[in-house]
Amino acid sequence: MAKLTNGMRWFKQTFGGAVGQGVAGTPFTLDFMTALATQETFEIWGNVFDTLPPARVLEICVGDTIDGPSRKAFPTSKAKLLQDPKGAALFKVARDALEDMGQFIAVYHKIAKANPDKFCHGFGIFQYDLQFAKAGVDPDYFLNRDWFDFGKCLTKALHELKGGLAKAGVAGKPVLTPEELAHVAIAYNTGSFNPAKGLKQGFKDASGKFYGELIFSYILLAQTV
Repeated sequence: MAKLTNGMRWFKQTFGGAVGQGVAGTPFTLDFMTALATQETFEIWGNVFDTLPPARVLEICVGDTIDGPSRKAFPTSKAKLLQDPKGAALFKVARDALEDMGQFIAVYHKIAKANPDKFCHGFGIFQYDLQFAKAGVDPDYFLNRDWFDFGKCLTKALHELKGGLAKAGVAGKPVLTPEELAHVAIAYNTGSFNPAKGLKQGFKDASGKFYGELIFSYILLAQTV
């Protein structure tokens, strides 16, 4: 728990000013964005925030090497990615990112070493998915390595989160409760929100907890840091 709270404190101290400016006029808060970054990529930056400079931490905030059939979104494989007009360049970026991050995170180093066709799908401290590079929708974010820039990561995340407000049924509310913020985060993670399921939605981890349950607990913890 100490590592987690220290990480949240580092995030707030390092990026709090930029987040404060970014969330102005929205129902999102520094606590919420801290929780979101923790949920999305703490498995990466939680291991290095106290040893690497912030700029380097941002560079290695990549992940998600799951392929089809578990993955439904583009690209489900290297072959599918290479079918895109910019697929070869995107694969190089995504593969290089995996190998770079693997220098610091042992489990990803093993994945990269075992399979030369593996590559990352999620980019940035808030995780922007490679599916948005499909057919020229937004390839430049990846090709230009925009996830190195915290401001650009934040802009992408807030754009997706604002779209999640309506999906979570809270559009137009100036202030959101921790649970409502968790609902928006579920929409951010899955693309939808089912009120009947509450927090039990999104990715389920090895402990059996859902994305919604985890992000809710991180929001509450961030409020104490």
